[in-house]
Amino acid sequence: MNNNIDSFYKHVAQTSDAPMGLEVERAEGPFIYTAEGKRYVDFISGIAVSSLGHRHPSVVEAVKQQVDRHLHVMVYGEFIQEPQSSYAGLLTSQLPASLDRVYFVNSGTEANEGALKLAKKHTGRHKLVGFRHGYHGDTHGSLSVTGRDVYRDPYLPLLPDVHFLKFNDHRKLDTVDRDTAAVILEPIQGEGGIIPAEQAWLKAVRRRCDETGALLIFDEIQTGFYRTGSLFAFQQYEATPDILCLAKAMGGGMPMGAFVSSTEIFTSFMHDPPLNHVTTFGGHPVSCAAAYATLTELLKGNFEKRTEMIEHTVRDILTAEAITEIRGRGAMLGMELKDRELTQQVVKSCLERGIILGWTLHSDTLVRLAPPLIIERGLLRSTLETINTAVEQFS
Repeated sequence: MNNNIDSFYKHVAQTSDAPMGLEVERAEGPFIYTAEGKRYVDFISGIAVSSLGHRHPSVVEAVKQQVDRHLHVMVYGEFIQEPQSSYAGLLTSQLPASLDRVYFVNSGTEANEGALKLAKKHTGRHKLVGFRHGYHGDTHGSLSVTGRDVYRDPYLPLLPDVHFLKFNDHRKLDTVDRDTAAVILEPIQGEGGIIPAEQAWLKAVRRRCDETGALLIFDEIQTGFYRTGSLFAFQQYEATPDILCLAKAMGGGMPMGAFVSSTEIFTSFMHDPPLNHVTTFGGHPVSCAAAYATLTELLKGNFEKRTEMIEHTVRDILTAEAITEIRGRGAMLGMELKDRELTQQVVKSCLERGIILGWTLHSDTLVRLAPPLIIERGLLRSTLETINTAVEQFS
């Protein structure tokens, strides 16, 4: 065993007893190359991160230029740093006027943590409402509003006064009342099974929040940045959140997250006391430079059409009898197979054939399909044909 592999298994904290264990040498575009010289199609984009592919030239150049200027200089919010200011301006220019302020963080769960705190601080309320099978991260606040016991049970007790409703169910929306600080949801549930919200239901949730003064938080950690066809998924629903949470594809491969809201709501973080929500590395200048380059490239490309092409191609090719459903939108799709054993065999077989797939977390029969948005049609088709053949082979 070489030193790198030995150190990984001996000294890097493991998250399971069976990691994929690919020793990455480099990555480029839709491909990951291992130290053994094998090339893999990254068909999950590093879990919806590498939407522009790995090491997009514009992102790499932006990182190099910023490294030559400065790295960290001060905790977030004190110094004026051009990468932060420029990116905040570009991002908010693509959003409704009510989402005009950005708080930069390092990851998705931090974005959700900040959004929950902001909602409680602004409203002066304590009650939170989430949804069954929703997933918002693994830190304590985010975990508290995650609607899956498999994640929650090992860490109970969590935050009090958190209530879970059924996703896409109009019943019991009166649980959202004048004691509710916030309702948090994913427009498309990711780890819960790639379940899109129904438009009428999402608009009903929006109305209920308006009636009660509760803030509506959209967790678009996975759905953002054209993953579902529009720049942000909420734009397809005619329902604007009070707080928008972003991460994953935001930084083009660099660690980056944010929660976005109005100037009025963010005023709550400025007093009683000042500096009541702070971060050392949030909005790191190198990450912001990468994020600016990423969004610039996304806005230049015709990614609405590209994601539409990806979805149509997936649905056209993945037709094996043992595939019970393809669900989701754009390039955020799930392939439901008939049983757990088949799912394991297909994922393993595809890995052997040079295709990286994966389950959604703790789902036995759903395979995540989240290719880079820049994937060429020919590679997309050949990859999907290999997946379909694997399903047919083992079913």
